[in-house]
Amino acid sequence: MTPHGHFNWNELVTRDAARAKRFYREQIGWDYEARPLADGGTYWVATMDGAPVGGIYEVSGPGFESMPDNWMPYLVVDDVDARVQKAVAAGAELMKPIFDVPDVGRLAILTLPGGAGIGWMTPVAA
Repeated sequence: MTPHGHFNWNELVTRDAARAKRFYREQIGWDYEARPLADGGTYWVATMDGAPVGGIYEVSGPGFESMPDNWMPYLVVDDVDARVQKAVAAGAELMKPIFDVPDVGRLAILTLPGGAGIGWMTPVAA
């Protein structure tokens, strides 16, 4: 398992997952596995030689019109809830409530005081 403070996942947030998937398949050689989302959407796990290397998440709707496609990195933290509480006290903003992803872990998506986005995750015990 990736230790506390290390990056362990990256996902592309885009308004056009089909275009992004085509680009990375042609340029890098990624394949994809579809994972259904609770909201009816699809999360695409990018794979290389059968191993997961990142994800692609399509966004739409209010609030995303002017957002460019961007990569969201995730850091492993030992306790998402406690770390988010400290981060918010230090000026970060929680972009949406902390959430759990089955078989993955507990996640938070933050905007840091300087405006950068970051994901924090406490993975499920392997």
